[in-house]
Amino acid sequence: MPTASLLVVEDDDDLRETLARRFREEGYAVDTAAAGPDALDAVAERVPDLVILDVMLPGLDGVEVCRRLRAEHPLLYILMLTAKAGELDRVVGLEVGADDYVTKPFSLPEVVARVRAALRRVQTVREQLAAGSSADDDAPIVAGPLTVDTVRREVTVDGAEVHLTVREFDLLAFLAGHPDRPFTRSQLLEKIWAITYEGYDRTIDSHVQRLRAKIEADPGDPQFVRTVWGVGYKFSGTVDP
Repeated sequence: MPTASLLVVEDDDDLRETLARRFREEGYAVDTAAAGPDALDAVAERVPDLVILDVMLPGLDGVEVCRRLRAEHPLLYILMLTAKAGELDRVVGLEVGADDYVTKPFSLPEVVARVRAALRRVQTVREQLAAGSSADDDAPIVAGPLTVDTVRREVTVDGAEVHLTVREFDLLAFLAGHPDRPFTRSQLLEKIWAITYEGYDRTIDSHVQRLRAKIEADPGDPQFVRTVWGVGYKFSGTVDP
């Protein structure tokens, strides 16, 4: 298997070099950038498997960098670093499409673990797309106007394609594959993100908000991804056989 490649985008010299050194020790190929425009140039030259992207950057902030990268590379995994919770609100509000986030200060081993989990998922996605399948078990999930094709990793609403990030698709496909069954945020973190860290419920909530904005006719009154108060979320669309 080829060596996974990372791009670390961080304007703090010490933190950038600490992250780069640690991931190189883990066996990854690592490029770095200290400013937003440099990050875009680096990806244009060589698309990495995963980008670790700080929100606060000179030249072009991480929110805009994420927006541009997502538009060009729908399957690129983007892990954002944010200094405080308020910045995450801005990211989610602008719906720039980050797959995950870590709030500073963070534990370096935790970031390494989350990157490992993300790269495993990226590899699985690539293998699924390359292999394809005609098995009955892989037939598209249809719920009214919504179709989720887990083989092609495509989603349509009323026939129009909806562009989802890797994690948004994984979340929808998992919930739709278990209709009417509620899952806690912790269960979804473990199933979709392959992590069990406490305190990351907001990761699930943010992805649900963005997912609803893309697939629901009225995100404020969702038909498909519904909140189960005191528990978490479930898929409630009627799944056609």
